[in-house]
Amino acid sequence: MKKILVANRGEIALRVMKTIQKMGIKSVAVYSEADRNAPHVKFADEAVCIGKAASSQSYLRGDKIIEVAQELEVDGIHPGYGFLSENAEFAEAVEKAGITWIGPGSKAIRIMGSKLAAKDAVKDYDIPMVPGIDEAITDVEKAKKIADKIGYPILIKASAGGGGKGMRIVERDKDLGDQMKRAISEAESAFGDGSVFIEKYVTSPRHIEIQVLADTHGNIIHLFERECSVQRRHQKVVEEAPSVVLDSKIRKQMGKAAVKVARACDYVGAGTVEFLFDEKKNFYFLEMNTRLQVEHPVTELITGIDLVEEQIRIARGEKLQYHQEDLSIKGHALELRVYAEDPMEDFMPSVGTLERYRMPSGSGIRVDNGFEEGMAVPIYYDPMLSKLITYGKTREEAIQLMLKAISEYEVKGVSTTLPFGKFVFEHEAFRSGNFDTHFVKNYYSAEKLQEEIREEARMAALLALKQYISDKKQLRLPLT
Repeated sequence: MKKILVANRGEIALRVMKTIQKMGIKSVAVYSEADRNAPHVKFADEAVCIGKAASSQSYLRGDKIIEVAQELEVDGIHPGYGFLSENAEFAEAVEKAGITWIGPGSKAIRIMGSKLAAKDAVKDYDIPMVPGIDEAITDVEKAKKIADKIGYPILIKASAGGGGKGMRIVERDKDLGDQMKRAISEAESAFGDGSVFIEKYVTSPRHIEIQVLADTHGNIIHLFERECSVQRRHQKVVEEAPSVVLDSKIRKQMGKAAVKVARACDYVGAGTVEFLFDEKKNFYFLEMNTRLQVEHPVTELITGIDLVEEQIRIARGEKLQYHQEDLSIKGHALELRVYAEDPMEDFMPSVGTLERYRMPSGSGIRVDNGFEEGMAVPIYYDPMLSKLITYGKTREEAIQLMLKAISEYEVKGVSTTLPFGKFVFEHEAFRSGNFDTHFVKNYYSAEKLQEEIREEARMAALLALKQYISDKKQLRLPLT
């Protein structure tokens, strides 16, 4: 490949382009009118405006993106994540246009894009599944019979869902009918597909995912796990690798299961298999994400493997450069998603101009960033500014480095989730490793964060007063 178009924006577009440049390949950026002066546009070798600010008129215009790629004689298209990255029709259209799709085939995208189809695909591979049904239902009476059989609490899930949409936890029989209607309605609104299914709700789960790589020659490897249990509204906000709860035996079992899932759908490229992990150390297949994950940097840091480079090599038809036995975990990595959101106001999006924007730097600190000082934060897209990642020899070292990096990250003009990140990394439940997906619900509130900020301000004032008194005493010393 001599030229690759990145069909995305922000930090992921810039991150992908850096690897493209490292590999000696030319990069093409596409952008909306709102992103005309964005860093990914400036970084690319070529850049083309594809439409107005709204993503439906720009980044989701697959036809326009392919048209640009053909005009500029592009060899491959990398979709990043979000937007069209898991759109099987777009993947097919790219290949029909004679352009290499840097991702899995449309078959794998379709199968894993439906939770029910995914369950059906892997059922013959001896992979642990959460108790429940593997068919879509709308009949409340049938749902009640299933719930009685597997036991409450249960989880109603949209088959085509993601991000917590079309998902309802039901504790009691009498709530089932109403919650099913709500889940179906929300799924239809969000995905155009009201299919829902029922499974046992794992009450104190951890969310652990396994990174896989698969080439076109039948080779599949896993790159260990990522712990993604600190979530808000079913969205990950803090990730780390490795997980503190896996021993070598369970890690190996989960890795083998993830490889089986990839094989079940003829997967090619980089993908992530997600599992629920309960208090008794049982794990259950949840779903597969058929793209690069937001949290991929933590895997890169503990393995030393550039996942974007591997995606491109696989798309070129190359064999994997590694065997499973070649891989090992080195050190510990953490990631905080830095959003333009106000943690004091229920994480409402914070719109404004970045009057001051200075990122931390130094050994063990990585910032995958999509903004610069003076830029406005657009209201049209996901409000993530960057991903703050730290790496240390130990988990404790990575945490301390993260706290240092948060304190050095300067943002003025918008509210961010940096104070929330500090709250998480300082909390005893996180530091001890004794937490699950209910961390935010169990421990966080705006009031607690406000109290911490007030206490820090009080301590800073006391230290300043102590220094002032000490300086004053020194000034009063008689001259000799």
